[in-house]
Amino acid sequence: MSLIPKETVDQIMARADIVEVVGEFVSLKKKGQNMWACCPFHHEKSPSFSVSPAKGIYKCFGCGKAGNPVQFIMDVEGTSFPEALKYLAKKYGIEIPEEAPSPESSREQNERDSQFIITDFANKHFQQNLHEHEQGGIGKAYLKERGISAAIVKKFELGYSLDAWSDLTDAALKAGYKQQYLEATGLTIVKDDKRYDRFRGRVMFPIHNVSGRVVGFGARTLKSNDKKSPKYLNSPESEIYHKSNVLYGLYQARQAMRMQDMCYLVEGYLDVLSLHQGGIDNVVASSGTSLTDGQIKLIGRYTQHITVLYDGDAAGIKASLRGIDLILENGLNVNVVTFPEGEDPDSYIQKVGDTAFKNYVQQQAQDFISFKASLYAADTKDNPVKKAEAIREIVASIAKIPDSIKRSVFFRSCSLIFDIDEQVLVSEYNKMQLQDRQQAQTPKTGSTYGQEPPLPPEAEPQEKEESDTDVLKRYEREIVRMLLNYPDRVLEEGITTCQYMLEQLEDVEFRTPLYARLMELVKEKLCEEKIPVAEDFINYPDQEIRAEAISLLSEQHELSHNWATHQIFVPHESDLLPYGAERAVLRLKWRNVQLLIKMEMEKLRLVTDPEEQIRQLTTIRSLKSFENQLCDMLGIVINR
Repeated sequence: MSLIPKETVDQIMARADIVEVVGEFVSLKKKGQNMWACCPFHHEKSPSFSVSPAKGIYKCFGCGKAGNPVQFIMDVEGTSFPEALKYLAKKYGIEIPEEAPSPESSREQNERDSQFIITDFANKHFQQNLHEHEQGGIGKAYLKERGISAAIVKKFELGYSLDAWSDLTDAALKAGYKQQYLEATGLTIVKDDKRYDRFRGRVMFPIHNVSGRVVGFGARTLKSNDKKSPKYLNSPESEIYHKSNVLYGLYQARQAMRMQDMCYLVEGYLDVLSLHQGGIDNVVASSGTSLTDGQIKLIGRYTQHITVLYDGDAAGIKASLRGIDLILENGLNVNVVTFPEGEDPDSYIQKVGDTAFKNYVQQQAQDFISFKASLYAADTKDNPVKKAEAIREIVASIAKIPDSIKRSVFFRSCSLIFDIDEQVLVSEYNKMQLQDRQQAQTPKTGSTYGQEPPLPPEAEPQEKEESDTDVLKRYEREIVRMLLNYPDRVLEEGITTCQYMLEQLEDVEFRTPLYARLMELVKEKLCEEKIPVAEDFINYPDQEIRAEAISLLSEQHELSHNWATHQIFVPHESDLLPYGAERAVLRLKWRNVQLLIKMEMEKLRLVTDPEEQIRQLTTIRSLKSFENQLCDMLGIVINR
């Protein structure tokens, strides 16, 4: 891969807005000066993911992920630095002067990037087949028959795989791509020294990840008489495609999901296409697979409300109930809509039209308790045993809800529907919880042979006392944190924070390598007669420096209310900076003096010459005198 010129990198960095970039992947809410959301990198119930518009950085105080817009794309996509730059360049319309990949350049790319590149090539090839090859007319005819417009074909990048053994494989190899990546993505199958395309004679539905990159394909055969070939065929799992963490149509739906605060969940590709064509953009599909925890978390980035649109097939609906429990377990709100027997979202919107379809969905949507109750109503009629089983099923679903207030509301609703005392339902729930706890505490194996007995409380290992190195590291970190956050803030008499701290700590050697490097970078800027700014560190090439700088520039806690409107003024750290800077410097000096005293005491034990002992004691007394001065200034009382 050719190098991206530094001027272009700087242009991308300057244009990339952290709120815009992150906002495409999570739903951000303003609190104080920053934006907050539940972290897209780990599961959490309350937001600990912070985005600072002023500093252009993000930081999760739960899992520790932090960075600038480029790092965010690298983290969320698991891609390389150049590929993240390409993504942002495309988003902001910045042209990158770069040559197309060649066999030589592909060797320099990592496995993941190469798989993205080959699937992108395949996607363009399938689209070209659909629109330009004579066989593409077969695919066009099918899509027209299903009522799919040219605009939707373009929006979802639909294509066609030729009814030929190795059309895609031959085209990719001719263009300079490697066979190993065709195999890794499942586009090419190699068997008995023969290679052939996985997808042949099918309409192609490219599957995009949340940033719009193609990770795999769904393919529909047009050979109705071929009983051996499956109707739908999907790409196999690969390094870039994990079915359990992908939803068809999410890339096209995410903005509408956020704006409308609702996600419609359907089963198939054509359901998504038809609803988009009918003006319902906030729709995604599980692509015929059972709903997974990862897919629900994806939806949860954009909205907390899901409406499941089920096909009118009672047996299929009952088999899909586990998905509802998973949605509840993740704390999302779920409604359900079922269609008349034999209909699915695609067929029904084609049959009744856009307006009637939207009205039907609005009128028929029901909460999961009403849905489950109506589903079991026919089976439980005049059958007390089956009715009791149905109630237990619903209580088991309510038990999945993490929010206690929501659980209480649903218990009340369930008691009214089934005409049963609410306390009976709560008692059943408590019984289930007790059983779950007992099972969790029971060893998985029947024998405890070889296992160490649990320690009595008084014998449990105590938390280790903070070491001298850890304490020193903490004090050095505080100095660097203040330098990065307030480098040009004037403390007093025209002296900036940078000038004050570097002058006061001129003879202090930083012992933590990372903070020593950061201090050197600050000094280099000052030598160039420049004030170091946040961007110098946020965009620094070294990953370790970049990550630590972003962490130091991030604030975890902000005031949740503007108290000044009530004539209550809460001072910010910056208001007390002269005091804070002085204390930080004194604490670091004090800790360094303590370590020097300890080192000199160790030396004294090894000295046997009387004169040398006197010199050593003199040094120690001098250090102790300095320590006492620092303690007086810090207001610390030393017990000796």
